[in-house]
Amino acid sequence: MDRRSRFRVSTLALVLVIAMLLLSACITSTSTSSTTSSSSAIPAGPIKIGVSLSLTGDDSADGQATQQGYNVWEAYVNSHGGLLGHQVQMFYKDDGTKTDRTKANYEQFITGDKVNFIIGPFDDPQTITGAEVAREHGMAFLEGIGTGPEVFTNGLTNLFAVSLSATAYFTSFVNYILSLPVSIRPLTAAYATSDNPFGKSQIDHAKPLLEQGGITSATPEIVYPAETTDFGSIAQKIVNSHAEIVVLGTLGLQDYSAFIKAFIAQHYNPKLIIAAAGPDQGQAFTQAIGAKNTEGLLVPNDGWWPESKGYQNADFVPFIEQQLKVGPDGISSDQVQAFSVGQVLQQALNQTQSLDNQKLINVLRTGTFQSLQGPVAFDSTGQNKLAVAYLFQWQKGNLIPVFPQEQAQGNVEYPKPNWPTS
Repeated sequence: MDRRSRFRVSTLALVLVIAMLLLSACITSTSTSSTTSSSSAIPAGPIKIGVSLSLTGDDSADGQATQQGYNVWEAYVNSHGGLLGHQVQMFYKDDGTKTDRTKANYEQFITGDKVNFIIGPFDDPQTITGAEVAREHGMAFLEGIGTGPEVFTNGLTNLFAVSLSATAYFTSFVNYILSLPVSIRPLTAAYATSDNPFGKSQIDHAKPLLEQGGITSATPEIVYPAETTDFGSIAQKIVNSHAEIVVLGTLGLQDYSAFIKAFIAQHYNPKLIIAAAGPDQGQAFTQAIGAKNTEGLLVPNDGWWPESKGYQNADFVPFIEQQLKVGPDGISSDQVQAFSVGQVLQQALNQTQSLDNQKLINVLRTGTFQSLQGPVAFDSTGQNKLAVAYLFQWQKGNLIPVFPQEQAQGNVEYPKPNWPTS
């Protein structure tokens, strides 16, 4: 080979080496760019979640209990690695039980605080308002306490309620009453309810079913404004009716405890008393009416009790007891429902691996999840189509499931014991 040929070969080899180096650099650059893009999909720092709550006003007791449930979930999930490897930071604003403040709070969360996600408040009107704000900004609205019928008739396709819909709550109570032998079945019932859809929808569902079963109304249905603070005359109408069972569409602990205190003072002892809300508030409930007066009182529930086999419940009970310094009877349904919202959010984000709200909405529409309250899957209106109604009763200082029979930890105390005399 002559010198010129050797030079051409050497030049060709050099060109090939340079080309390979450039190709390698390009691949490395592309790989690095791809890695950087992937890791930057979730920015550094905590995942921020905003929620407006009634920390003052008529719903303050339930709003504060809901906040406790969210706080416990935040502490729990952060102690187990957070969401998508990031710590969770909850942001709260007080709506004072007013929807105009709810609207302003959620607007501020989204446009000012730049939270990643917003979740639901306490009560139906605030839930609808919050979901409407979220829809305007293309955000998911996962919640656990706004379950009245009007929540699901507003075309809020971004709303997802993990808990049992309100209209179904009294189903097990109705089934139990109608399962009693005719010889001991109650003959009369009295109904009183807040005009709030949460309680009223339960009464509207249960009353005609009981009437079809032969239980007549001892007095016209009493509907009182949700803002009512003096229940003396309302309770007196029920006492005067001498109804054998009392069915209350109460909004929370405030109105329920007022009824019970009036019944005790009047020595009125119906065979059963069931309420939409109030007896489910754990220690706050026993303190409000006195532990000795709780025996035999009924409340519907959507699938949770301290000994349940629900998702993560074996961890939840000791964790919340340690966080709030309470026993099992001190755990309220508001706390459970709030924690359940967090559980479903975490499972959905584990599927999306993203902070994108549209991806979250898509997963929530199609997926099946687990919670303290049981399985969760949403229908087209946002209702949990897998939720089941249970009947709970206070017995010997504990709130236990008593119906349906296959889930019961005891038989229904019927009739309930009379109020203690001292």
